[in-house]
Amino acid sequence: MLQNISYKKIWKVALPIIISGVAQNVVTVTDTIFLGKLGNIELGAAGNAGILYFLLVLTGMGFTTGVQIIIGRRNGEENYSQIGKVFDHCIYFIVPLSILLFTIVKIFAPLFLESITQSTNILEVAIDFLNYRIYGLFIAFLLGAFIAFYVGTTQTKILIYVTLIMMLVNVFLDYSLIFGNFGFPEMGVKGAALASVVSEICALTFLILFTVKKIDLNKYQLFKFSKFDKAILKRITKVGGPVMLQNFLSISSWFIFFMIIEKLGERELAISHIIRSIYMVLMIPLFGFSSATNTLVSNLIGQGNQSAVLTLIKRITFLSLICTTFALLFNIFLPTQIIGFYTSDTVLIHETIQTLNVISGTMFSFAIAFIFFNGVSGTGNTQFALLIEFITISIYLAATYYIAIVLESSLPIVWCSEFIYFALLGSMSFIYLKWGNWGKTNI
Repeated sequence: MLQNISYKKIWKVALPIIISGVAQNVVTVTDTIFLGKLGNIELGAAGNAGILYFLLVLTGMGFTTGVQIIIGRRNGEENYSQIGKVFDHCIYFIVPLSILLFTIVKIFAPLFLESITQSTNILEVAIDFLNYRIYGLFIAFLLGAFIAFYVGTTQTKILIYVTLIMMLVNVFLDYSLIFGNFGFPEMGVKGAALASVVSEICALTFLILFTVKKIDLNKYQLFKFSKFDKAILKRITKVGGPVMLQNFLSISSWFIFFMIIEKLGERELAISHIIRSIYMVLMIPLFGFSSATNTLVSNLIGQGNQSAVLTLIKRITFLSLICTTFALLFNIFLPTQIIGFYTSDTVLIHETIQTLNVISGTMFSFAIAFIFFNGVSGTGNTQFALLIEFITISIYLAATYYIAIVLESSLPIVWCSEFIYFALLGSMSFIYLKWGNWGKTNI
């Protein structure tokens, strides 16, 4: 069965996800570049509000990741008719969840941001951004459900077209709405938020139409929306629930990290959000390979081929390291030019380079640790993956606070805490995959 985990097979599944990741990150990078032209306050405020938004989105996406893992298992078993039922029950869950989270944000987010934000300028702009961006929550959850279907069934090519649409619409509307070009109103950070929402609506519309026209709905029993089955939802929740908590912890740690940075000053926060944007670009290949890891591990176990799982993960890690190394070449040889996309402030560019060098170093440990960690999730034992994440993040945030606030270290040194995170994440994941009893996990 090793032909199912050949480098060619891995690349065939991962490449469309990577390309779609490029398009998705162009959206984030475009927002950051345009907002950087407005000023450091706009850049930092929208960045912090954006992290809060993605905290909610990725928490919900944890559920769809669980759906993806189960669909991958059913696909490996060739039990195709159950895939539609899993998809339908995903919709039953995420629609009410999106409404609940939307309501919570509308009521409590301004008070929450006020309690944790030191700068009144940043607070005002952050609330403006979030008031528009939160409408994308409904669309993002539905997109996550469709992506779970396509990745779980290894039909990932369509993701390229979906995210290209999202990218093109977002770039056009960013330029139009932030600065008031082509006769559009000049909305500043509100325009960036609105552009993202509209681009997601366009992407979802295309994906629904494609699914109806091109996918064999009878084969997968899609869109039947049969009677609610508590047992199916329970099975999905068993896998997806821990991933939701895991994503919540992961993005919360980023949010807390940037709140710690905000205590250091508005300039340090602006630098860190530039770094975050570059970081996200570097992560593109890694997220593609990690999503492929989830799916292919689950498919292998569904085929009864557990013995090949570690071989698969090692091969994915090798490809991930190669792609990450290639991406890092731009950081190493063109740091000034890359940072210059975000700001024309020569002093700020110089100050940012040191932190850029730090994240370039962390990417190698990231490329290894994250693949192994997603291998743990792909086995279906998401409860243990949650435990790993909890231990890792607790130590990581304690270390970050100590380095930044107690020791009052410089910004590049604070970012070195990333090494702690990935060392713990990778080592615990490897130990579990090597010696843990994951082969009997039933989903």
